[in-house]
Amino acid sequence: MTTLRTPTSLFVLAAGLAMACALPVQAAPAWAVKGSQGSVVTRFEPPQGAQRVAVGADSFGHFLRQLPLRPPGSPVLLFNGQTKGNQSVHAAVLDIDTGSRDLQQCADAVMRLRGEFLWSHARSQRACFVSAAGKRLTFRGGAYPAFRRWLDSVFTWANTGSLRKQMVPVSEPAKAEPGDVYIVGAGGGLPFGHAVLVVDVAQDAAGQRWLLLGQSYMPAQDIHVLKNTQHPQHGAWFAARADGGMETPEWTFAAGSLRRFGAAECSR
Repeated sequence: MTTLRTPTSLFVLAAGLAMACALPVQAAPAWAVKGSQGSVVTRFEPPQGAQRVAVGADSFGHFLRQLPLRPPGSPVLLFNGQTKGNQSVHAAVLDIDTGSRDLQQCADAVMRLRGEFLWSHARSQRACFVSAAGKRLTFRGGAYPAFRRWLDSVFTWANTGSLRKQMVPVSEPAKAEPGDVYIVGAGGGLPFGHAVLVVDVAQDAAGQRWLLLGQSYMPAQDIHVLKNTQHPQHGAWFAARADGGMETPEWTFAAGSLRRFGAAECSR
């Protein structure tokens, strides 16, 4: 869940956006190379009778499937190291840092993983998100520590509403793909919004697509794969709906909530 934050200093934004000239892409960040207890693709078998949908080797979906996981049973921790109050809704925790400040909430987690995907494919200079005020936040280049600081500045200025506007509606939600996002911004009586990322997709013989969903929440916390608490027989897999809605353990998305990144990172 992401609210619009009003920083007390412009230092973070300046540090993220006023980078020096582009440097060669550095080695993978520490979170991506440290030992883990498996990945999304190795931990979660598709539902019985289903197979994972095909994705390109250089796609966002392939990147998400390879995300490392912490050991089974790991708790979801908040940015300050405290344990999240509700430990009953996650099936796994991604082995990636949250940061030490209350920044990487729901839409921020989506932007973090999208940004890390671009970095991992040497596309960091294409990284772009839109602030709540409509300003394009583009990465100016630099080594990974500079990129990570830039992401924190993005989390400060962007939110669910701005990310939703940046993305395009999915015309066939029943055919959801890895990397799609269920997202709603503030408004309509809601003081804030929420975003849940489609981490992986499988399809059965009847054409039903099954989704693994990942989220952060508020306050900022570990990104985690959700458990299907409404239908525990499905484990961590959720049935895609033709209307683009989705019921998750901590949020219900109305019809038309599924969106997708466009051809360009700041396409809208």
